[in-house]
Order: sequence, then structure tokens, then C-alpha cells
Amino acid sequence: MTTPSRIPLFHVAGFSGHRQIADPGRLATAIAAALTSLMELAHGEWLGLSSVAEGGDQIFISQVRALGLSWHAILPLPKAEFAADFPPEEWAAVERILDGAEHVRVITENGTREDAYLDCGMATVDGSDVLIAVWDGEPAHGKGGTGDVVAYARSLGRPLVLVDSNTLEVSRENLEKLERFDSSLAKLNELPATQVGGAGNPFKAPESIFAFQQKCDHAASRGAPQFRRLIVLTVLLHVAATLIAAAALAFDLHLAVVPWMKLTCLAGALGVAVLLRHQHHSNHNWVRCRLAAEFCRSLLATWGLPRAAPLFEDLDLPEVRGLSRALHILHSRSANTQPVPIEEFRGIYLENRIDDQLGYYRRQEARALPMFSRLKLGFWIATILALACTLAYAVCHTANVEVPDWTKTVVFYFLPISLPIIAAALISLISINDLQRRVARYREMQIVLEESRKRVAFCQTWNSLERIVLKTERALLQEVIEWHSLTSFAESH
Repeated sequence: MTTPSRIPLFHVAGFSGHRQIADPGRLATAIAAALTSLMELAHGEWLGLSSVAEGGDQIFISQVRALGLSWHAILPLPKAEFAADFPPEEWAAVERILDGAEHVRVITENGTREDAYLDCGMATVDGSDVLIAVWDGEPAHGKGGTGDVVAYARSLGRPLVLVDSNTLEVSRENLEKLERFDSSLAKLNELPATQVGGAGNPFKAPESIFAFQQKCDHAASRGAPQFRRLIVLTVLLHVAATLIAAAALAFDLHLAVVPWMKLTCLAGALGVAVLLRHQHHSNHNWVRCRLAAEFCRSLLATWGLPRAAPLFEDLDLPEVRGLSRALHILHSRSANTQPVPIEEFRGIYLENRIDDQLGYYRRQEARALPMFSRLKLGFWIATILALACTLAYAVCHTANVEVPDWTKTVVFYFLPISLPIIAAALISLISINDLQRRVARYREMQIVLEESRKRVAFCQTWNSLERIVLKTERALLQEVIEWHSLTSFAESH
């Protein structure tokens, strides 16, 4: 059957504000109005992001919930340390509020408290599309205050909704910069759905996410352009034209067909170059689909963990920014709703992720290594032969050694021109196909995965298993991002 396979677009409203509020009721109304106007300004699902201090934070949280939005908590310190900043009875209320958070993120595990509050404020800005700030307009009284957070948001040009904490007047800055629409995610959602079944979804992630990954993977596999092959073809056509010209000179060929053969090769090379330019759009779509498919694959591989793995925390690729945020939010919502026993998770992860990826990198190395070896050997043979022919010509010419005419024609005239061109073409083919880096990278990834396999197989606790799985997935994602960078650079040139 065909499963709905769309990923929703999310927007995040971050918050920073003072603890001492003169008129909580009027402030709540102002925050609710600000949130409502943002929801009307940009369609999609909005959610709130804030800490949980008394005053502005808690008023913001109450209005987020009153509007039926989700709330993500961001804490400057671990709960045990953060609690020291609250009276015991107030902390009990804070813990009840935190129980309703869809996701809780702790920013600082060590360092000074002031540093932790500043880092938390900056992380709130970084994780938001718009920052709502309740601020008196004064510089921060201590490091990490609202004044510092607003200054950081302004330095980034981030959209701001400022509520004066004294007068409750509302002002707005940079709202024209709010990204209301994610064209990349929209294009991925528009891909036609494919027929999927439950066999490839062992951690029982929502079928819509699994179906989305399947259609992106299918589109990437089906739409992969012949970019490298076309570039190789242009090189070969230029080499062929050069060899024809060299043969005509060396062998004194005056056949009428010879210039037409050269013209055909050069015209063909030009035609392929034009085709490459026209393939720019399809190549871009292919890169986007492959990137999305691999991001989803990593997410699906971690779905059985008790909590959402921060796979995309340190990744900020514009191409998948909306997708990575949506995947993390969706995972946060369902983490631990369908717990998988650790033994079952470990077995499935080993078989369906590590062993699958090991097989993939072994197959890729088995394909790339022979081609790399042959091209490299051909380069050395052509280069050495070119040197030998040139040396023979120099010696014979200097010593006035008589040689047969065919030797002069082939060894002295034709080969010294042709062989360097062939050697240059062979080394170009290695570069075009990125063979040297790919072979080295395939071997590195096999080492990483084999080491991860040993560690995962030994893990007996969720904490250690989560740590190793996260490290493994980030290594796999890093390979995808490196591929994306190289492919995008090649595409743009």
C-alpha cells in the first residue's frame, strides 16, 4: 500500500526575558498576541523554545501551551545544579513544568554559572527562527542576561519581537528575514510516494517517516545523473581529437576524412559540455534527494533508542535545515513511546545498520580499487614509455644514429606526442572519479564500522549504547556531508 510520506515544516519561537515582571497578566496577553501573529505570518507548525525560570519564561510557556503548541526546554545547567538557583518549593513547580516539555536540552555540563546562562541564551537564539524577548532596554546586569541575548540575536540579524518589560509596548525587527517557506523540504514532499512495506522498518518508526525516506532513496537511485561519465566522455573525445591530429602529422596523412574525424570529436566534446550545463538542475535534485535519504536513514537507525539522539545538533546545511529540524522534533515526540528491549535494539542495529553499511563500503571499495589500480598503472606505463621514446630520439639525434623510417615515425614523432596526452587523460580520470579519496575513505569507514560493531556487541547499558550509536551515526553522516560538499563543488564548476 502507499503510505502518506510528507514531513511537516516547523518554525521555532525562542524566548528570553526577565524574572521580575510588573504585570504578568498584560505580559501574557502581549506574548500570546506575538505568537498568534507569527503563526499567521508563517504557516507550518510553530513550537516554543525557552528555559523555565520564574517570570518571563514561565509566562511564555503557559501561553505556548494555551495556544496548543509544543514546548522544548533548554536549560543552562543539569537539573541538579540548576535547582540550586530556585527555592525548594519553586523548584518543585519547575519540575512539574519540565514534565510537560516535549524535549529537554542541557547546554553546559561544566564551566561557570554565568557562562552557562550566556551559552543557554545564545543556543536559544541559534535554535530559533524568531526570538521573543521581554526586555527593559538596558544592558545585561550579569553575563547571560536578556540584554546579552538580544545583542547576540541582533548581531546575527535574527528576527526579533521585543516586548518592553516596563511599558509592554511591542516592537519588531528583521521580521522580513523570517524564512516562511522551505523550498527544499517542499520539493522533497512533492516527490511521488513509492510502495513500501514494514520489513525495512524494524524499529517501528512512524510509517510516514519511513515512507518519506523510501521515496527520497528511490528518487536518488532513479535520478542519479551520469555527471562523471559525461565529464569522462569529454576528456576522451579531446584525447581522440589529439591522437588523430598527431597521427596525421606523424604519418603524413592527407585523407579527406581526417579533419572531419577531428571535427566530429571536438563537436562531440562541445555537445557533451552543453549537456552537462543542462544537467545542472537534475544533478542538484539528485544531491538533495540522496542527502535527505541518508539523513532519514540515520534517524530511522536510532529510532529504538529511549530518547531522541542529537544527530543533527552540530549540522547546519541549508539544503536540509528544515528536514533535520523536523526529523529531530518528530523523534523527540515519539521517543520511548514504543520502547525496544536493549538486546533487540542491539541485534537489529548490528544487522540492519552496521553490517549493511559494512557491506556497502566493501562493495564500493571492490568496485573503485581495481579501476584506480588500472588507471594508475596506465599512467605510469604511458609516462615511462613517453620518457623512453623521447630519450631514444635525443640519443639517436645527437649521435646521428640511423634508424628505420617506421621507428622515426612511430617512436620519435607519434608516441612522444600521444603518450603524454594519454597519461594526462588517465590521471584526469582518477581525479574526475575521485578514486584516490574514495578508496581511502571506504577503508577508513570499514575500520570505523568494525570498531563500532565490537563496541555495540559488548554494550549492556543504554547510556553506553546510545553514546556509541551516536558516534557511529555521526561518522556516517560526516561521510555523506563530505560527499555532498565535493559533489556540490563539482556541480558548480
